[in-house]
Amino acid sequence: MATETQQDRMDDDADTIPLDESGEVTLPTVELLTGRGFITGKAGSGKSNSASVIIEELLERGFPVMIVDTDGEYYGLKEEYEMLHVGDDDECDLQVGPEHAEKLAELALDDGVPIILDVSGYLDEERASAVVREVGQQLFTKEKKRKQPFLMLVEECHEYIPESGSVDETGQVLVKIGKRGRKHGLGIAGISQRPADVKKDFITQANWLLWHRLTWENDTKVVRRVVDAETADAVADLDDGEGFLQADFLEKTVERVRVRRKRTFDAGATPDLEGFERPDLKSVSGDLVDELEEITEQQQRRQDRIAQLEAELEDREETIDELRDELEQANDMNDMAEQFTEAMLQAAQSDGDGGEAIQAKIDEIREEKNARIAELEQENETLREDLRELREEKANLDERVDDLEEYEQAVENMDELREAVGRMNDALGLPTNDHADEKLRERLEEKEEQIERLESEVSRLEEQSTGVTVATDYEEFVEETAVQEAIEDAKDSATCSPRYIRGVVAAIIQEGGPVNYETIAEYLGVSTTSDVSKAASALEARGVVKKTQKRPAKVDFDMEAVAEIKETMRRREQAESIMEEL
Repeated sequence: MATETQQDRMDDDADTIPLDESGEVTLPTVELLTGRGFITGKAGSGKSNSASVIIEELLERGFPVMIVDTDGEYYGLKEEYEMLHVGDDDECDLQVGPEHAEKLAELALDDGVPIILDVSGYLDEERASAVVREVGQQLFTKEKKRKQPFLMLVEECHEYIPESGSVDETGQVLVKIGKRGRKHGLGIAGISQRPADVKKDFITQANWLLWHRLTWENDTKVVRRVVDAETADAVADLDDGEGFLQADFLEKTVERVRVRRKRTFDAGATPDLEGFERPDLKSVSGDLVDELEEITEQQQRRQDRIAQLEAELEDREETIDELRDELEQANDMNDMAEQFTEAMLQAAQSDGDGGEAIQAKIDEIREEKNARIAELEQENETLREDLRELREEKANLDERVDDLEEYEQAVENMDELREAVGRMNDALGLPTNDHADEKLRERLEEKEEQIERLESEVSRLEEQSTGVTVATDYEEFVEETAVQEAIEDAKDSATCSPRYIRGVVAAIIQEGGPVNYETIAEYLGVSTTSDVSKAASALEARGVVKKTQKRPAKVDFDMEAVAEIKETMRRREQAESIMEEL
């Protein structure tokens, strides 16, 4: 939950944040924190500066953020704000790994600590990806219960959610946040200088986008597809800091803006001949670092103990191999001695002199040999037993590590359940009853397990499903890629302004059902319904809406038509692919 100071700022501060110097261009705070954003532009056009401006304004109002920094260019924010800078670089406040993910999510959501997750210093790319994946998953999991507005910004997002090739586990977590995070209060903003390389589903589902200068043809094609041809033609001529702001919450569909320069140190600026001077940076509480360092030390102790056991195992195995070799050599020597003594004995008996003395000596040597062999075998068996014990100790240590993690999670869940039970008792005016609380806790635990199983089954079915899914919720319906494509086609073909297309869609979502033309016209602030009718007809022609036959005329989403829309889009893409090959 937000701290008292955060909550006061949430209540007292304005509902919007400014982007430009004059403060005329503003963005809704809640939409930024919980929505899906995309900032793009070629190098030097101002995209990272715009992201920093948004972060500065959110931090000024007491809203923490999580920044996934791929180039180490956001630590300059610490010039003005107390932020936790973590990664694998010596310049960070602390070096972290995937094992720190849960604690980092707790600090961000529970303690309101802004965090820069700097992945630029990791030499092992898989480890860097694992840190981002685990932190994102922990934020998503905890936000399902907390539902606290929070924003995660991801630089160079095309590295995690590429347009071409498969999306790995880290990318899937970020896509999940983009699709399902908003209902829990978790927003995400992707930043990239190459929109053509970013998965189009992520871009088309964004509800606010900032397009800075783009010159490569493949990138401007994305602007043409997502915005319009006029903007695509103009985006190459934008000055540094200029951009086209596209958002659902704007009065105009697209607005040209000039974003102010960020106030904090620009760590991402290109070095010049005047040299580099690092500013004084604010440090975070030592207690926060101590908690994270304790996690690091615990992990290091576990790894050291396991390494020690593995070294002991290796030493014991080498000793056993040496004893085995020694035993084999002794057996070989024994065979040779047997052959030699047998020959000596036969020679002595044939001469008829000294045979008894030689036989006695042979018996003595055999007894010593058998005693040594027995001694070696006993030592070998002792070492084998020690080896078994060491392996069991290592296995037990691994189990204790797993049990400790499960126990810590169980304790956290029980604390949350106790708090929930206490709030329910207070709300109902019931006295505290330990037995009743225990029963209720058990029921809550069962329900939680059922929910987890259902969510897991839903995820599994979503992954396995290759057929067409029909959305059952209006917002989810509109978020379907096929529906987005159909809406864009309707904008291009309608004889009215694209604003009317968006107005029809927005009105249906707002009303939650069929809506008449007059109501849509009121939403749009117009006095006639002629253009509303044209927009509805364009959407109906593409299967997005259906009209009612009764008077007054109403429109509603055609929820069952999504399958046909998807099939049409699939056939069109196949046809375009064939034409390109011809």
